Amino acid sequence: MQKTSPTGLDKLKASNLFAFPEKIGYYLALCLRVGLLLCLLASISLALFSAFYTKSHWFPMPDFTRTRTDFIAPGPGPGPQPEPEPKPEPTNTSHILFGIGASLTTWHDRSRSGELWWDPNTTRGFVWLDAKPKNETDFSGSIPYRVSEDWTRFRYSSSQSAVRIARIVYESFKVGLPNVRWFVMGDDDTVFFTENLVSVLARYDHDRMYYIGGNSESVEQDVMHAYDMAFGGGGFAISYPLAARLVEMMDGCLERYYNFYGSDQRVWACVSEMGVPLTKHAGFHQFDIRGDPYGVLAAHPLAPLVSLHHLDSMKPMFPDQTHLDSLKSLLRAYRVDPGRILQQSFCYDHRRKWSMSISWGYTIQLYPSLIGAMDLQMPLQTFKTWRSWSNGPFTFNTRPVSSDPCQQPIIYFLEQVAVGKSGIVTIYKRFVANEGNQCKQKEYAHAMAVQRIEVSSEKMDPHYWTKEEAPRRECCEIKNRGSIKNGGMGLRIRACKPKESITM
Repeated sequence: MQKTSPTGLDKLKASNLFAFPEKIGYYLALCLRVGLLLCLLASISLALFSAFYTKSHWFPMPDFTRTRTDFIAPGPGPGPQPEPEPKPEPTNTSHILFGIGASLTTWHDRSRSGELWWDPNTTRGFVWLDAKPKNETDFSGSIPYRVSEDWTRFRYSSSQSAVRIARIVYESFKVGLPNVRWFVMGDDDTVFFTENLVSVLARYDHDRMYYIGGNSESVEQDVMHAYDMAFGGGGFAISYPLAARLVEMMDGCLERYYNFYGSDQRVWACVSEMGVPLTKHAGFHQFDIRGDPYGVLAAHPLAPLVSLHHLDSMKPMFPDQTHLDSLKSLLRAYRVDPGRILQQSFCYDHRRKWSMSISWGYTIQLYPSLIGAMDLQMPLQTFKTWRSWSNGPFTFNTRPVSSDPCQQPIIYFLEQVAVGKSGIVTIYKRFVANEGNQCKQKEYAHAMAVQRIEVSSEKMDPHYWTKEEAPRRECCEIKNRGSIKNGGMGLRIRACKPKESITM
């Protein structure tokens, strides 16, 4: 019989496709048996595990019925409790150690101004001299002195005394006085306002590295030395941790930077090597200016006055007074209200169209016109640059003093300061510079009739400059509706209201 070739249907029947349902059933049955066996083994293992660990108490199960407070660790039992660590006391004058750079030839005369600001009961520090005085009576003031160690072994290019003065930080630290938080350096012609200095330093953590001071007012000086350097005449402050590191590397820095000019530049170079920047504060005054400092003092920045330098190199601060008497006059007001000294406020008499700028404890400027605060807060340029005696530039804006007497302010200087039941009263007397060069305008003559101005105020909060919020210029109002009696008028300085403006 002849064989025929299988057809497509025969091939399909012979293939495994028709066996697929039977295989599926087989595999399902097999999986079911294996699954049941695995479940049985897992149940037996879990039962053995629970019985073993529960009986041995190696891993007790938590009781979820307990309350949240049951899981809080119990406190200490009865008995004396450990006392909390006391908070460090606020920084005060006793935490500052002053290092004053001087010499036998300069300190004899300059010690008179130093004695005015130094309080022997609270101030700590030393004047560092270049040699031991032959006559001890010449250095018998309230400021103790010490003689610098040998500094001649160090190289120098221009000033060997700068090496000695730079090491005052080193030698002050080595004295080892207790409870020192800040080392403050200055020159023998630097005047410090210590209470304001404390308020500035109290804002910073003395356990961290800080280098605090100010620049020169003359741009030519900053360009010659450095903008990032604290100028030593204005004084600068170094925290204890930073001083400790300076001691370790000071002598090496002096060798590396032997070609620098000043002592402050050498200290700045050492501080820079540790990566500590200058923290600038507007209250340190190098006073690298020539002529009359009136313009700067009459428009002091909104910051506590910390220091003044080079006072003997300029005109006295008050007319018809010596340098020493001028300083006494300023310090008299400072001691009554330290935080407010030289703080500027503006007053406006809208009826007469007058503007007044008050530099508390020093001077008042009266303009027989309305002038905005932006101009009043800008110093009159009564001074020139330090080195070249030029008209600038300076590190702040200035406005020129007009040659027209009718455009110049009528100036009053502090005459008296007193404390009464109603607060503090300062009286300012009109200053006549040149009777032959006066404005003849009627409005100006009316203003010239004001011979004295009385300013009343409450004492500034001693913690005002240490508060977290930014300071705000105080407001001023005219008393008794601006009435002028016996050539005098009254003003009052007070804190501004939240929505009040100091301008016109």
